Amino acid sequence: MKDKKVLNGEKVTVKLGKLNIGDGKPVFMAGPCSVESREQIIETALQLKEIGVDVLRGGAFKPRTSPYSFQGLGEKGLKYLKEAGEKAGLPIVTELMDEKNLNIIMEYTDIIQIGSRNMYNYPLLKAVGKVDKPILLKRGMSAKVKEWILAAEYIASNGNKNIILCERGIRTFETYTRNTLDLAVVPIVKRETGLPVIVDPSHGTGIRDLVAPMTRASLACGADGVMIEVHPNPEEALSDGHQSLSLEEYGELKNSLL
Repeated sequence: MKDKKVLNGEKVTVKLGKLNIGDGKPVFMAGPCSVESREQIIETALQLKEIGVDVLRGGAFKPRTSPYSFQGLGEKGLKYLKEAGEKAGLPIVTELMDEKNLNIIMEYTDIIQIGSRNMYNYPLLKAVGKVDKPILLKRGMSAKVKEWILAAEYIASNGNKNIILCERGIRTFETYTRNTLDLAVVPIVKRETGLPVIVDPSHGTGIRDLVAPMTRASLACGADGVMIEVHPNPEEALSDGHQSLSLEEYGELKNSLL
């Protein structure tokens, strides 16, 4: 690692309109794994706004392990997500999978998410380092702390320090949970980079009943927010229904944190 790092531990607050991510007040990002229809995402967005969510999440381009799984609605999904965000008065975050879709993602989203599978995609990291939007960088499935920090350095060294790190669990020998949620990394990477860090307990556990306790644990260890998958009917979700909270469950969780 070069001696003169861009991310040297100096505190970074990511500004998004009136929202300041990393200023000490937890930020709540929520929404379905995938945008499935216009009605679904608008209904979800309006109810999440009432609950008190800060950022609406939703996938339009979905990287799936199986080629036969639902891959998302593409640009149509982006349009629905943008419309839902505007109706609810919420900024949106969605995943960018490759450079060819950078311009279209830039047009619709407020925060660009780089998913776990792309943490090592260095050309993509360099590309988003040159844009003027916040970047949410998820930890790779098996990434060491140093590798994750260096991935963020790729973005920052290309000019964009508006980076939010997201711990979403790593792959270990344990199979009871979908991933092993590594909460020790939260204070580590905050100290090392100065960047705000949020936690995704949905992917971190893969189990609906564990989302609430791990949300509380995430905030207790200093996370700057959480990203949680929420669906109006998890049992009928086209992706990740087993780890998604219903709107009612999410409302109860959010109220319990006040």
